[in-house]
Amino acid sequence: MKLSGADIIVRTLIEQGADTVFGYPGGQIINVYDSLYKYRDEITHVLTAHEQGAAHAADGYARATGRAGVVMATSGPGATNLVTGIATAYLDSVPMVAITGNVPTTQLGTDSFQEIDITGITLPITKHNYVVGRVEDLADTIREAFRLAVSGRPGPVLIDVPKDIQTAVCEYTPQEPVAAEPRQPAKEIRIRSAAECINLSQRPFIYFGGGLINSDAQEELYKLAEILDAPVGCSLMGISGVPTDYPRFLGMQGMHGHYACSMAMHRADCIIALGVRFNDRVTGNRAKFATHAQIVHIDVDGAELDKTVSAAHAMRGDLKLTLRKLLPLLQEKKLPEWRKTIEGLKAEERRTLDSREGLTPRSAILTLNRFLGENTPVATDVGQHQMWAAQSLEFRTKRRFISSGGLGTMGFGMGAAMGAAIATRERAVLVTGDGGFGMCLNELATAVTYKIPLVILLMNNGVLGMVRQWQTLFFDRHYSNTVLDRKTDFVALAKAFGADGARAETLGELEEAFKKAFECDGPFVVECMIDKDEFVLPMLPPGGSMDDIITKVDLKAGEENE
Repeated sequence: MKLSGADIIVRTLIEQGADTVFGYPGGQIINVYDSLYKYRDEITHVLTAHEQGAAHAADGYARATGRAGVVMATSGPGATNLVTGIATAYLDSVPMVAITGNVPTTQLGTDSFQEIDITGITLPITKHNYVVGRVEDLADTIREAFRLAVSGRPGPVLIDVPKDIQTAVCEYTPQEPVAAEPRQPAKEIRIRSAAECINLSQRPFIYFGGGLINSDAQEELYKLAEILDAPVGCSLMGISGVPTDYPRFLGMQGMHGHYACSMAMHRADCIIALGVRFNDRVTGNRAKFATHAQIVHIDVDGAELDKTVSAAHAMRGDLKLTLRKLLPLLQEKKLPEWRKTIEGLKAEERRTLDSREGLTPRSAILTLNRFLGENTPVATDVGQHQMWAAQSLEFRTKRRFISSGGLGTMGFGMGAAMGAAIATRERAVLVTGDGGFGMCLNELATAVTYKIPLVILLMNNGVLGMVRQWQTLFFDRHYSNTVLDRKTDFVALAKAFGADGARAETLGELEEAFKKAFECDGPFVVECMIDKDEFVLPMLPPGGSMDDIITKVDLKAGEENE
């Protein structure tokens, strides 16, 4: 059948299994929006308040499902407004297909109204991008974009479609949805060499990231941990990869990770790293990181191997398939002394936990846990609240913690929470702060319009808490531009948008607010008042090693300079 380029775009999206598109229309993509209208019974479009919110929503959709999220925008500012969302997805390995309109091919390079070289701009933050020059290539380009987005290490792909390509007509032949490229295990010789190293270890530690979730390798991890009698920890991106109550799981490692997890990794003689990066938040001072450990690193992306730390055994391949070949080569261990060390670290951690009575960041998250269902997706913005959530949230299902790790994008949360709610058809939760929420609160309009069931826990301390924490500890309490001192009434704001809300200043009030919020049909803002001097602890000082980890701060020492 002969179709216009715009119709081919929408028909190919439907063909590839896309049921939802997030976006914002404009002049250079209006033809595609006309096609979305024609096919509205087969594919849903969610109109966000801003293109960045649309990109984050597609990202949240993808994280919650493992399928590629789809976002659309017009040329010029519409396209550039996607950039932060695309970069967020790129650094966290999230599959996304972004489609932008552009000026006709005859006007490219002439500085036409709202013309921008979006492929040039996004080249460093996409797996691949395209400018479609012939309508005959359009359907296959979209199919290839979906294949690339979900293959290997997932990531975003952008397709820029000039206006005349959208209006041109050609033959369209439907095809089956594309499959990801075949997965391959690491080389046998490398697996055998790694097994010999692991078999010699007496203090093994298993460290996993988002790659475990993408590879669906949870069962293989459990078998590995049982054979080695090893504790398990994760990166921020790995949270929800295994149930929080898994007995061997010590939680998140790193700058603000669980004390027992970070110290166990520090004391290990063999670190088995599964689908995870060794970035600065993980290692601290790399010269002092894991000095007693051999590192065995498995990752689907060879570029991550030996990139920041040297691995004794580096294996490029699919995690699940590689572990299946590795497991039969391992000798079963019983390590009572290592278990005793781990139990001691866990006891030490319990002594450092915030056990104060009343409303504290930790008690707020623990209270939230009681209202979460088994499949509730929880998104966060970025800052102190993100780390409090990462430390204390409880999960039983994978893909339910949705947070910006690599880019650390304030403003990520609202869009991501909406995308996750739409993808899972579950009530979602957003944990945010007054700083991060201020960057994305316009998306409350979207949540209200589409009646998205969304509980927003807004931890309001009146400051940019994480930056202020650094200023307290490392900048002589010079609180330069981190005291917001805004007069915003967030409950009134929620009601102005058509949502509902409640403010909590005590633990009892918070519990009552949650009861109302989780019974509400649409979005509900719970404004939780937090003291400005609450800290995220433990904390690894920048440039420090695990020997320098901070578990307690005396705020009475010194004078404040606000």
